[in-house]
Amino acid sequence: MYKALVLRKDEEFKVAIESLQDTDLPEGDVEVQVAYSTLNYKDALAITNTSPVVRKWPMVAGIDGAGVVTGSTHPDWKVGDLFVHNGWGYGETRWGLMAERSRVNASGLVHLPKNLSTLQAMAIGTAGYTAMLCVMALEKQGLNPQKGEVLVTGASGGVGSVAVALLSQLGYSVTASTGKLSQHEYLKALGAKEVIDRSTMSEPGKPFQKERWAGVVDSVGSHTLANALAQCAYGACVAACGLAQGMDLPSTVMPFILRGVSLLGIDSVMAPLALRQEAWARLSKDLDLKKLEQMTQVIGLEEVVACAQKLRTGQVKGRLVVKVS
Repeated sequence: MYKALVLRKDEEFKVAIESLQDTDLPEGDVEVQVAYSTLNYKDALAITNTSPVVRKWPMVAGIDGAGVVTGSTHPDWKVGDLFVHNGWGYGETRWGLMAERSRVNASGLVHLPKNLSTLQAMAIGTAGYTAMLCVMALEKQGLNPQKGEVLVTGASGGVGSVAVALLSQLGYSVTASTGKLSQHEYLKALGAKEVIDRSTMSEPGKPFQKERWAGVVDSVGSHTLANALAQCAYGACVAACGLAQGMDLPSTVMPFILRGVSLLGIDSVMAPLALRQEAWARLSKDLDLKKLEQMTQVIGLEEVVACAQKLRTGQVKGRLVVKVS
């Protein structure tokens, strides 16, 4: 028997910690014991049933997991190997990793970098891994610290917090946008040079504004992303990875055709294995683990539902790690 956070939807939606049997384990070529999972925004939407994230019922929650391999039929994995897993439809169409045990597909697993613990890996989680993908995409477009200021929107959230810490560690001058004025000192401690109120970005603005940003990491979307694009300097690039404000983009072509701005879409769910491995290798050396600890809170499975409500409504800063087993 093993414990798991199970979502069910028969006549009504239910979420509870249940005891499952080995016969309930999903198919896969690697059997694992999960030490930690993490509570991401997408997890919160699924657990509170406020968005159609889950597409197959019943569902075990948790798009992320880290732990140890306990059995394998795949040549790349052996018993005792430590792993980290992100995305690939887990917690959506395939049972997730807020479970003490699971079976997973080797094609989606990354070997845990040697200088990271399973707890640290889940403190990073999909949010931090996505932040790293954003940074890598901006760098591949030619962004470097000499180009100018970089804006991070939704900065007190999971993606934003790690993005601020990463960019500052890499020598960038980071401006953090947040709606939580109480988090200014927190963001300064992570490395933000300046903190601005999100209200300066979140309302409808002019399609073309004063040039400021050399690069942007945006997890918010909607008017915030539109304003960020309108404020980009010539040749700037924007990495878009979220929709906390909305999935719309009320912008124009002007930043693209008059300033040569690039808008880069960042997908973490289906990113190929080689890119995942590169991102985790970079995270293991470019992220200040002391800053990671500052943004991390560890909770138990029994606390997940309450914390999911808080995360969905913007009452959580940083990262929530779920101790599974």
